[in-house]
Amino acid sequence: MEKIPEIYGSCVFNDSIMRDKLPKDIYKALKKTIKNGTHLELDVANAVAIAMKEWAVENGATHFTHWFQPLTGFTAEKHDSFITPTDDGQIIMEFSGKELVKGEPDASSFPSGGIRATFEARGYTAWDPSSPAFIKDGTLYIPTAFCSYTGEALDKKTPLLRSMDALNAEAVKMLHFLGNTDVVNVTTTVGPEQEYFLIDKKDYAKRRDLIFTGRTLIGAPSPKGQEMDDHYFGTLRPRVAAYMHDLDRELWKLGIPAKTKHNEVAPAQHELAPVFDTTNVAVDHNQLTMEIMKTVAEKHDLVCLLHEKPFAGINGSGKHNNWSMTTDTGVNLLDPGKTPADNVQFLIFLSAVIKAVDEYADMMRLSVASAGNDHRLGANEAPPAIISIFLGDELTAVIDSIKNDTFFKKDASQIMETGAAVIPHFTKDNTDRNRTSPFAFTGNKFEFRSLGSSASVATPNIILNTAVAHSLSEFYKTLKDVSEDKKDEAVHSLIKETLIKHERVIFNGNGYTDEWIAEAEKRGLYNLKSTPDVLPKLLDEKNVKLFTELGIYTETELKSRYEILIENYCKTIHFEACTLKEMIRQDFNPAVIKLMESLSNSILSKKNISDAISTAAEEKLLKNISSKFTELDDALDKLEANLCKAESMEDGIELAAFYHDPVFTDMQNIRAVADYIEGYIPDEFLPYPTYSKLLFYV
Repeated sequence: MEKIPEIYGSCVFNDSIMRDKLPKDIYKALKKTIKNGTHLELDVANAVAIAMKEWAVENGATHFTHWFQPLTGFTAEKHDSFITPTDDGQIIMEFSGKELVKGEPDASSFPSGGIRATFEARGYTAWDPSSPAFIKDGTLYIPTAFCSYTGEALDKKTPLLRSMDALNAEAVKMLHFLGNTDVVNVTTTVGPEQEYFLIDKKDYAKRRDLIFTGRTLIGAPSPKGQEMDDHYFGTLRPRVAAYMHDLDRELWKLGIPAKTKHNEVAPAQHELAPVFDTTNVAVDHNQLTMEIMKTVAEKHDLVCLLHEKPFAGINGSGKHNNWSMTTDTGVNLLDPGKTPADNVQFLIFLSAVIKAVDEYADMMRLSVASAGNDHRLGANEAPPAIISIFLGDELTAVIDSIKNDTFFKKDASQIMETGAAVIPHFTKDNTDRNRTSPFAFTGNKFEFRSLGSSASVATPNIILNTAVAHSLSEFYKTLKDVSEDKKDEAVHSLIKETLIKHERVIFNGNGYTDEWIAEAEKRGLYNLKSTPDVLPKLLDEKNVKLFTELGIYTETELKSRYEILIENYCKTIHFEACTLKEMIRQDFNPAVIKLMESLSNSILSKKNISDAISTAAEEKLLKNISSKFTELDDALDKLEANLCKAESMEDGIELAAFYHDPVFTDMQNIRAVADYIEGYIPDEFLPYPTYSKLLFYV
């Protein structure tokens, strides 16, 4: 049996492999590039390419690919073999530094938001040395950035790397001002928790809504759902446990530190959480994780669903983005320590985050906006659409003491006593957990809880890195010319002023209540309930200024993202509406007709036997179903009319709003009627599996 230390990272061109395969001077040059972001010379790239190819071939690879993250929300890859024909009819295995550093996919065939036209096809992929190459399915995968011939970023990795550079620069300046001059760089770290559903592959194949949209568009609720809370952390079913075991093994081979696995709240729902990694690597790893979840599921005759709301009436799936900042000297800048009130470094960086979230809450909300996630946000299963920060009692008390210039007294009751003598005492965390908060402090990090399950974690971290970098930049401008003897006073004043100005975004209560919605409105906080509501915020003057001044996006790149987000939203609702029409007509209606025929035959059969036999129940049911069937047909006609109207609309955001209401409203109305009727249809009449079968038979 293979041991975990032996398989972990066995398919990754990691540091130990590089140290073994590369000449010392080449290894040092590459490490310097990775650590400091310096330019990599071609001779170093050539040496790395040779070593990378030799290692890959030794491990069974025959091809290489530049693996990148275009604006589709998925990854992309084009495979080339290592073979080069020779004059004697043989081949040699070659891979050059040029092939490592640069690739050339067709830029016009990916979403570009108008940056690339069909006749402007050239684009480039460029090697990202900070994310390790790996082998999968006989191919060497090289993580790369993707840009157009004219230099604009056409991917998620490039702006992410830019945002990490910006935060690093501003954080280092601030630390040096505070006297921490040993720090050379600061990296952000992320641990994305991933929720997902598992259903039987045979059942999935019978539901065209799951196949085309990833979620069920109709479906009456099961008699039992999640009401008993018995699935959460429950015993793993053997089939699920076997899947999770194989998933862990495949992830570990690729150096993905999968740590935690458990059943989630909803039936058939589960979660996987990794150990923290640098943000760039964590984003790459999460993209890989989602892909491998699906491929491993296939091997177990299962399907992994990553849609944010695959089933109505039970919890959907999110992704919690655990974010922090760490110095190259090993210090977590969001660790309050034992005396947070005296930890000036922590308070400066905490204040920067609070300021960033308050000023750019609209962008935080936009970073998690999608048609799928609209089903979750604001429901009592996920954080509200209102972006706020949970700090917990201790940090809130620290902030109050700073605002009021009072002495902070630490709560001495930090020892947890259960009342059972046999259970050892332990120290409580300095904060509780608030699952209704979108952005919660959880001890030494912030947990951004609003992300959708299927989304890339790149965009939320781009926003977060950029907004915090902006806060730190403004702090440094305020403090840089302060004399040494005035430094402590100036820092204290800055922290105090920042907390007073931005305290409105701090909320430790229940985010699910109507009272909080009213209170948030009084505070002037955004409540952007849907994707069409939030998308125009991307091009607000303050947001364009933020990204362009820090060099994260050009104005052209921002406009392209805006166009792509609108297009994706409209297409998603359109696909769902068309699938719903097809499913109602070709799957559902025949089942209803069969039910009505059965009822009619029963009525006729009884009347043929004797007029004395009552047919009242069948006639009442038939009348009810027939009436609802007519209602369903009328609702379907209304949807079709609105879809035709949508085709004539040209303004993007107007079209998105129209798809949200009335088109999506039409879909909900159709579903309400169909789900009501489905409650009367025997399983044998339905050509697709019901919720009971989907959720409880794995």
